[in-house]
Amino acid sequence: MPVSGTRWLNEDEERAWRALRRMLTTLPARIGRDLADQGLSNPDYEVLSTLSERPDRRWGLKDFADKMQWSRSRLSHHVARMEARGLVDREPDPHDARGSIYHLTDHGFEVLAAAAPGHLASVRRRLLDHLSADELAVLEKLATRIADLPD
Repeated sequence: MPVSGTRWLNEDEERAWRALRRMLTTLPARIGRDLADQGLSNPDYEVLSTLSERPDRRWGLKDFADKMQWSRSRLSHHVARMEARGLVDREPDPHDARGSIYHLTDHGFEVLAAAAPGHLASVRRRLLDHLSADELAVLEKLATRIADLPD
């Protein structure tokens, strides 16, 4: 039953939305399968690569969870599994009694460095190699604009 006042999608909007939804499903799944061949999941790679961006490879729970767009609980549970594999360790946060500081271990950095070439090849094969320079610029502009919208 139609809801009064709903702004329904026109045909062009619906096609674009469905195509984007399909890409948001298929692209991470395909890249994830490629990462699995290297013993990592998409979330593992995100945690490792995000920690590697920090000069000291450390990040407090609150800010790290915000950067990842994950709940603190989700990040804490995921990092616990990665900690058991020696990829990440954590220590108490001296400024937040309920928080932790996460640290990318040397082993975790080595695993990331070993996985990066295959991951980048996957990203190229599954996305970048199919875009012109102009399309790449538009994709970057649109993705940044949408990602930067306030919640």
